[in-house]
Amino acid sequence: MVTKIKKLPKSQVEILFEISAEEFQKFIEKAIFELGKDLEIEGFRKGKIPKEILEKEIPREKIFNKAAEMAVRENYFRTISDTRIDGYPIEPISKPEIEILPSKEGLIFRVTFSVLPEIILPDYKKIASEIKRREIFVEEKEIDEALNWIQKSRAKFIFENRPAQKGDFVEIEYQSPQIENNLKRKDNFILGKGHFVSGFEENLEGMVPGQEKEFSLKFPDDYFQKELAGNLVGFKVKMNSVQKMELPEINDEFAKNLGKFENLIGLKESIREGIKMEKENQESQRIRGEILERVITEAKSEIPEILIEAEKKRMLEDLKNFVLENLKIKFEDYSVKIQKTEKELLDSFSNEAEKKVKYALILREISKREKIKVSEEEIKFAINEFLKNYPIEKTKDLDLDQLKDYYEEVIRNEKTLQMLEGLAR
Repeated sequence: MVTKIKKLPKSQVEILFEISAEEFQKFIEKAIFELGKDLEIEGFRKGKIPKEILEKEIPREKIFNKAAEMAVRENYFRTISDTRIDGYPIEPISKPEIEILPSKEGLIFRVTFSVLPEIILPDYKKIASEIKRREIFVEEKEIDEALNWIQKSRAKFIFENRPAQKGDFVEIEYQSPQIENNLKRKDNFILGKGHFVSGFEENLEGMVPGQEKEFSLKFPDDYFQKELAGNLVGFKVKMNSVQKMELPEINDEFAKNLGKFENLIGLKESIREGIKMEKENQESQRIRGEILERVITEAKSEIPEILIEAEKKRMLEDLKNFVLENLKIKFEDYSVKIQKTEKELLDSFSNEAEKKVKYALILREISKREKIKVSEEEIKFAINEFLKNYPIEKTKDLDLDQLKDYYEEVIRNEKTLQMLEGLAR
């Protein structure tokens, strides 16, 4: 067998196979017996019919097509596993397109498929070493803000039958002919901090439980919803309840009631460490992102369209799941609401999808060069951690091989990012 391998643009590979008449005859004979194993002819036992009889009973075209199919399958997969391009194994990422070519004898066929692209990386270690790590500080006001948040989360609410005032926790119903076809909505918030359009909460002050009120507000010209920007919008509001918020005093007793803290100083130190860890994580993400941005900018590669399209579809599926699980509406209704078709959404994902694919390919290439390995124990631990929070009744539907591949990639990427981040100054 003679094979000729050619690299094509856009990360495609073409392989030309030439199988001699003698070699192809072996596939012809295999095809005859394969097609004839279930054939029933009077006077012969099924599966024991002589080849000469089968050749007369089975159309020659059918025999040729079956032989060609068997020859293509065997030679394609063997060549893929045994061949390297530029020192790397061939890694197909698309189904092969097969074309049988005219031949006087034997079999000639051409196979074309997409492969993972060649990534020409810049000096990523030098890039990483040029990124400066920022020093982490935790200010007292940040601790105070966190304490105030905890204090409010432990507040007591007492229903009042009096006019609402700033600082009260209120529950309202409201609607507007100009917003979502006058759909009635419910909301609750601390009056004065609900972050409604200017003037809305001021109109609620003085309302008593059960009271209804109508008023109009002019929306800012630069309001993010264009259909409302600069317009006079009417509202109908009902005050359902007014609750006085009683905040606990922040002292040693307050700290003890939260659990493991001996006093307020211990609580503040815990808050400080928590804020510091969060800032360190944010700084870690910033460093990693900056390194990857620079590497992507300087790297050279041709990203196959098939990978971008696959990522766009995955992003669309993620959006559909989010809409169903979090917004609790059908995706069709969501599409109508945002006035975008599924195709328009897919098209809008193009740039982000291409960037995500580049991220993945570059991390993969760096991990290969750095010989970053993932052990079976690491994968097993990650899967077990995942399964702890996964519904038992759904585990039977899990593809464990796919889950294993997923966590192997996740762990390898994390190790690669840790290596790059470690080079930052």
